[in-house]
Amino acid sequence: MLLERLAIPEIMHIEPRKFSDHRGYFTESFRADWSDLGIGAGGFVQDNQSLSRQVGTVRGLHFQADPFAQGKLVRCVAGALFDVAVDIRHGSPSYGAWVGVELTADRGNQLWIPPGFAHGFCTLLPDTILCYKVSAYYSAEHDKGIAWNDPAIAIAWPGLANPASLSDKDRQLPLLADAPAYFRWGAM
Repeated sequence: MLLERLAIPEIMHIEPRKFSDHRGYFTESFRADWSDLGIGAGGFVQDNQSLSRQVGTVRGLHFQADPFAQGKLVRCVAGALFDVAVDIRHGSPSYGAWVGVELTADRGNQLWIPPGFAHGFCTLLPDTILCYKVSAYYSAEHDKGIAWNDPAIAIAWPGLANPASLSDKDRQLPLLADAPAYFRWGAM
């Protein structure tokens, strides 16, 4: 397994080893002992899956507030996407900073995003399917987000990102500066 801590060290890029032959491949997409590395410490309680049919579909930036804050282990099982995490922990040295990784079904690579980070993505291929394990159950009341195109965050989205693909909910998300302080660095 390849494990890479990104520019925000709490975010980890994971590429499980693939064993391939003429029939296809085998890979371990998750192991409970990854919690020793900080991935999913405390366990996962739910698996989520989303399909985005069109290239350039943008979803996010989403997170859940306490007491339903979620860590997410994200992977692409069909197609490809540009996956993003934004630090929204007030007081953090990387507050408002983002990291992004291209996740593809072919590579089987993943991104670990702990609580305290907003998550979003842009599809790079049609019929892209994203699967992710989460460390807390979904709660509509605690479902929050920030604007995907916040100029203060300045995510370098792929040029094919299509603002017309946003959901009504995502179109109304606030800028980070206008959002409450849902998370505090050091309190997690």
